[in-house]
Amino acid sequence: MTNLALFDLDHTLLPTDSDKEWGRFLVRQGAVERDSYAQANEAFYQDYRAGRLDMPAYLRFCLAPLARYPRDQLDAWHTQYMEESILPHIRPEALELLDVHRNAGDLCAIVTATNTFVTRPIAKAFGIDHLIGTEPATAGDDPNARYTGEYVGTPSFREGKITRTEAWLSSLGKTWSDFDHAFFYSDSANDVPLMEKVNHPVATNPDEALRGIALARRWPILELFQ
Repeated sequence: MTNLALFDLDHTLLPTDSDKEWGRFLVRQGAVERDSYAQANEAFYQDYRAGRLDMPAYLRFCLAPLARYPRDQLDAWHTQYMEESILPHIRPEALELLDVHRNAGDLCAIVTATNTFVTRPIAKAFGIDHLIGTEPATAGDDPNARYTGEYVGTPSFREGKITRTEAWLSSLGKTWSDFDHAFFYSDSANDVPLMEKVNHPVATNPDEALRGIALARRWPILELFQ
């Protein structure tokens, strides 16, 4: 029977935060107001790390720049962002972990709160076909149209990761019970709901809060980036 392997992205497969780095990239391009955007970006990041992020407010903040520019400009920027901010951070340790599950024939997916505009090319760079991320809205629900600055559906954050993962499994004609072994690798205490759902939670490069939970519950701790 095929097993299920789910991976958070930021500070789990990547030793950085892709959403925060995208914000920094936009500041460098002059696409957003430097001081106020950088300050807000950092404040939201600290709220996330502390487990008190207002997700709707954060999504309005991080998706707003997508609505200001045409898709071809955003795509060109994203290509540059990948070269400067992401590809240098794709580490062999992460690729080796993914290969363990791919070589075993496991069904693999990245499950991240970061929006899919930012993360889809990153998932592709990791060789992962299945991506569950927060979905930016587009004009008229046309996937190729201009972004509106809003989001659609349930953000894949905290309990929303369970909702979105179950919807994805359903689209494949599967449920949790189809897997003898379901893994979820994450660094963040925000992901405890989904970690509790699987039978193989792995605290990966865990933050302080998740490390304490993992030790108390005797979950494995993986220091992927030494």
